[in-house]
Amino acid sequence: MENNFYPHLISPRIVLRGSQAWEKGKQFISQSCTKPILIGRSKSTSNIRQFINKELKQICLDSIFSEINYDCCELDLTHLKQLATEQKCDAIIAAGGGKVLDTGKLLAKRLSLPCITVPTSASTCAGWTALSNIYSPQGSFIKDEPLDSCPDILIFDHNFVRQAPPRTLASGMADALAKWYESSINNNESTDGLVQQSVQMARVLRDQLFLDGEEAYQNYNSEAWVRVAEGCALTAGIIGGLGGEKCRTAAAHALHNGLTQLKTSHKALHGEIVGFGLLVQLHLEEIIQSSQLANQSNKQLVEFMKKINMPVSLDELGLGAFSSNKLKEACSFSCKDDSDIHHLPFKVNSNQLLQALITISNNKMETKALEGYR
Repeated sequence: MENNFYPHLISPRIVLRGSQAWEKGKQFISQSCTKPILIGRSKSTSNIRQFINKELKQICLDSIFSEINYDCCELDLTHLKQLATEQKCDAIIAAGGGKVLDTGKLLAKRLSLPCITVPTSASTCAGWTALSNIYSPQGSFIKDEPLDSCPDILIFDHNFVRQAPPRTLASGMADALAKWYESSINNNESTDGLVQQSVQMARVLRDQLFLDGEEAYQNYNSEAWVRVAEGCALTAGIIGGLGGEKCRTAAAHALHNGLTQLKTSHKALHGEIVGFGLLVQLHLEEIIQSSQLANQSNKQLVEFMKKINMPVSLDELGLGAFSSNKLKEACSFSCKDDSDIHHLPFKVNSNQLLQALITISNNKMETKALEGYR
């Protein structure tokens, strides 16, 4: 029997989804606070945050608004904590992409305040989870920080999310697909029923994304879009919450963390790096475990990623100019003692990871470059 003495932080207290989610969610916000601080970042979503702030005022909430400057960074967190304390704010509302949502959740934890997440894209499941990733001011991954709970309220309004570029949805699909490719290899011999059932949820989610992903990417007004967007932002969060740490990450996310150490002017999205990391992970499985199934899975995944204009090489990620030495440093970071890559059922060192990364990237560069990417 496995030793499972860890808390299951499975879901937000309240989840609202659909085209009326924000309208319905306002009553729950007004019941939770009187003076929230609303945080966000991207210029492309500023109109949504202005709308939210105006609506908060209309329901007699004395809200204040603050822009953040970095990717869930201590510089922003320190400033926001001081501001929220001085203004006597009683809740955190984070409206934006994954790193904005992570910032809001972590700020809420540190201030012991309710947290309301309002995703403006389906690029990650950060609006759902009890976890935040912390980055340097330059965007390099530092560590993840477990939280005491999932957000109090999650408002997934389709009208907000539909305004996001298709690239964010494709990135979200890759991040959600990782739930299957990482959890299935991590837990192949698990006897824990909840973990086994979470892995099967991840398989169903994978099948749904393969079935509906291309149509969702091409047509934001389709039913396929609803299934895919909610799968990326909501279902993926359930899987990680129910199954725990080993149903969240392995080599693909570990490689993401390492590659963010490389300084580049081209900003790849989280899921874009994770998607490339999945190809590398599958190649490791093929080589180290002599797995033909991993080889077939790799081909299937590449075919799907091309349909939704996802990068499949270092060049397409904007990382093709880095030397082998720099890539080796990134791989060394990915293989640190506390890295999630060690969830794999076989040992991987930085040399093996580097070789797999280069092999996958070179193989994909022999194919036609992705039409329309970047």
